[in-house]
Amino acid sequence: MLEDPLYVPVRRSSFSLALRLFRTAAGTRTAVAFTSPLRLTKVLGSGQEWVRLSEPALRSMTDDLGVIGIVIDPAGVMSRPIPRTA
Repeated sequence: MLEDPLYVPVRRSSFSLALRLFRTAAGTRTAVAFTSPLRLTKVLGSGQEWVRLSEPALRSMTDDLGVIGIVIDPAGVMSRPIPRTA
């Protein structure tokens, strides 16, 4: 039986697509995936590009990147804090 696909956010460069990685609240790198395009859009917005991957494929792609795991269907994501000058 085939596993259900995950919808994984990517970013586009001039010649390729790259996985979009995030950080947990503790600052460790993690991959994020969603169980539907609608869930991805609700969290990351309608302009976010994505690809369909199986969980084993996503784990294989992140093995050597210092990623601690995969968060599936996060309720929200934190953006990087904006540096402020005094």
